[in-house]
Amino acid sequence: MMKSVLLSVVVLFIFSAANSQSQLIVYPDSVHAGQKVYKGIITKDDLLKDTSFKWFAANQKWYTPQTAAVEAMKAKKDSVELLVYMGTWCEDSQVIVPQLYKLADITGFDTKKITLIGTDRYKKTLSHLSEALNVHNVPTIIVLKKGKEMGRVIEYGKYGLFDKELAEILNPAQ
Repeated sequence: MMKSVLLSVVVLFIFSAANSQSQLIVYPDSVHAGQKVYKGIITKDDLLKDTSFKWFAANQKWYTPQTAAVEAMKAKKDSVELLVYMGTWCEDSQVIVPQLYKLADITGFDTKKITLIGTDRYKKTLSHLSEALNVHNVPTIIVLKKGKEMGRVIEYGKYGLFDKELAEILNPAQ
């Protein structure tokens, strides 16, 4: 019960912060020259507009989502929200996050129901959001229904296909 209350409070904070002033810090990547780290609440437009993130458009082009994921997202698009932790520096995030947005576009899932949170290389966020939700790897996609966690996909998931596991979370009977 306490974990559910904590999750609800954290989710409420995140969604209200996302709708208020910018909650984002941008700084040079200390490991890869010429790249940036986004820490905080990120929008899809932030990633598309920043020329440092050419990987976003490139990794959407070749992706074809699993049929089960398309069906599951269409079926649940009005009842769930996604909380996604990523690292703009992380190669797995650079592949999965653009693909998740393409899946959302294909299914008509409102991208305003995806809250994207950037972490630093230590998986830390502003306001300790990653610690509050026990996020240790990126990307992590948390599926929420009425503020409660239905499940999460960590990195590529247990099958190596994030969208297959996402479909199972959205439609557990399949």
